[in-house]
Amino acid sequence: MSLLIGTGLAKAFGAVDIFTAVAVSLPHGARVALVGPNGSGKTTLLRVLAGLDEPTQGTVQRARGVRVGYLPQEASFDAGVAEHTLWQEMLTPFAALRAAEAELRQLEARLAQAPRPDHAALLEKYGQLQHQFEAAGGYAYEPKIQRVLAGLGFTPEEHGRPLRQLSGGQKTRALLGRLLLEEPDLLILDEPTNHLDIEAVEWLEAWLGEWRGAALIVSHDRYFMDRVAEHIWALDPAPGGGPAQLAEYRGNYSAYLLQRDERRARQLAEFEAQQAFISKELDFIRRNMAGQNTRQAKGRLRRLERLMSAPAEMARRPAESQTIKLRLVSDLRSGDRVAETHGLAVGYQDDGRVLFEVPDLLLWRGECAALIGPNGAGKTTFLKTLLGQVPPLAGRVKLGSSLKIGYFAQAHEGLHPERTVLEEIRTAQDMAPGQARDYLGKFLFSGDDVFKTVSVLSGGERGRLALAKLALSGANLLLLDEPTNHLDIPSQEILEAVLDEFDGTILLVSHDRYLIDDLATQIWVVDPDDGQLRVFAGSWSEYAAWREGAALTAPGPSPKTPADGPRPKGERPAEKAAEAAPARLSKNEAQKRAARIAELEAQIDALEKRKAEVSRELDRPGLAVGRASELGAEYARLEAEIAARLDDWAELAG
Repeated sequence: MSLLIGTGLAKAFGAVDIFTAVAVSLPHGARVALVGPNGSGKTTLLRVLAGLDEPTQGTVQRARGVRVGYLPQEASFDAGVAEHTLWQEMLTPFAALRAAEAELRQLEARLAQAPRPDHAALLEKYGQLQHQFEAAGGYAYEPKIQRVLAGLGFTPEEHGRPLRQLSGGQKTRALLGRLLLEEPDLLILDEPTNHLDIEAVEWLEAWLGEWRGAALIVSHDRYFMDRVAEHIWALDPAPGGGPAQLAEYRGNYSAYLLQRDERRARQLAEFEAQQAFISKELDFIRRNMAGQNTRQAKGRLRRLERLMSAPAEMARRPAESQTIKLRLVSDLRSGDRVAETHGLAVGYQDDGRVLFEVPDLLLWRGECAALIGPNGAGKTTFLKTLLGQVPPLAGRVKLGSSLKIGYFAQAHEGLHPERTVLEEIRTAQDMAPGQARDYLGKFLFSGDDVFKTVSVLSGGERGRLALAKLALSGANLLLLDEPTNHLDIPSQEILEAVLDEFDGTILLVSHDRYLIDDLATQIWVVDPDDGQLRVFAGSWSEYAAWREGAALTAPGPSPKTPADGPRPKGERPAEKAAEAAPARLSKNEAQKRAARIAELEAQIDALEKRKAEVSRELDRPGLAVGRASELGAEYARLEAEIAARLDDWAELAG
């Protein structure tokens, strides 16, 4: 039986129909990704299925007692909840366990004071309750919270912060953490990866891979959908700009792309064949209506009228996605050696804190280096150091000859908030207003959109405006800081294709592994734990395979030397990657690592159980001073051992 069934769903806002005739079914354990261009109604459909909005037409049926967890794109908390610390909020899914824990402590207190005749009955009750508590995971919920928070990128220092003090992205991650700990029957997640770095996204992929519940996810992260989704629901506008309609595809995102293209090719062939048939019939009718074949011509006309008056029998031209029309062309050829660093340390002069040190790098013309690392590691600061906007704390940067740099800033600080879209694009290139409006139309700014001020644009609109300016720069070196943020998938695909054909050099900061895997010839990895940048010569897929076997080796020279010459984007040096990478784990070694992880988890659970027992004993009234001292020392030792094993677990589990 399905967890959720939607039949004949339609939604309209006023006179505007968003989607129509949507029929869906979500079985137990399903993994579904919902895709479609921005504005097609994906979030609206999620809210209807989650029961937060009512459909204009149709019904949604949910299985009896089904528990649904919903994550919006931007989370918020009620005033009372906002005063909770992050840790307190993560405890809320375990209210029943904590109540049982409190009851156990009360029974312990009663056992300590109960007369002998009542002792046996209380002890039996205590044993039953303790068994139920342990079977329900009572001794494992705190380590579980720690693992989820660590996986989502929260540091132990942030556990005690009130939710109201968290940033918008941190609040969304906090709500996601609580939903994962609640383990509902169905998770409905709207852009869950928006505020996660690559490491956290990979952790979420692994978590969803082991989870038994169902998930319906809207995401622009194509790599994430490849790893997680088993079905794709595509919500696309109908031909002619009508309300969106939903089509289902089996498999992950890559499988969907193949099936979508095959379906569109088939629909186009059917449409063209039918149009050719209609044209041929009309030609026969025109030539024979007044001739000796009048009766036959009239019969064909009646059949043609019946066909054209039956929409269900008319083939439709496949709808074309409304996407940006981007072209990046460099004005001049740069020198071969585009950028070099020597003894570079990246950080800020005001406090002298080094974010990370950089090995001597060499970026050749035509290459694409992808700079990756956790949020806050200093990737944007590194780009600004290359640009000369932030001075290095040590060492130097040397840029090559004949360079023209185009910089796409993640926060789009190069856009003036008080200018209109039209004014902003004319600062990049002197154009007549009509010419500028035509150009902006290629980036989906139409009508009065061009008179909006930058300050009121959405994140996606600011990103498209920044790309429009970048395309006018004629740059031969592109520094791109999260260029796919807020872009829908069709626009991401256009950008990826354009960058793949770009004849210059690219330094890319991104969490988009699909984009990185297509473009990157080098992976530059920032490790904030030891303050180093490390270089891997190869694509993202090769880097990910290497990383599965072992941690990155110590920093060394650039994988390119002057003798190597430039390596174009898309060329993947598997041999060089294999030489640079340590051997992957054998099957036996992988089994040993998995066994060690399981052993550590069992040890952590046992230590947490003992810590809980010590805590309860410390709370008993009338405890002797000497005994209290012993228990206090044991409690501190247990905490230290738990922390050490959690570190070992994190290192092995990644």
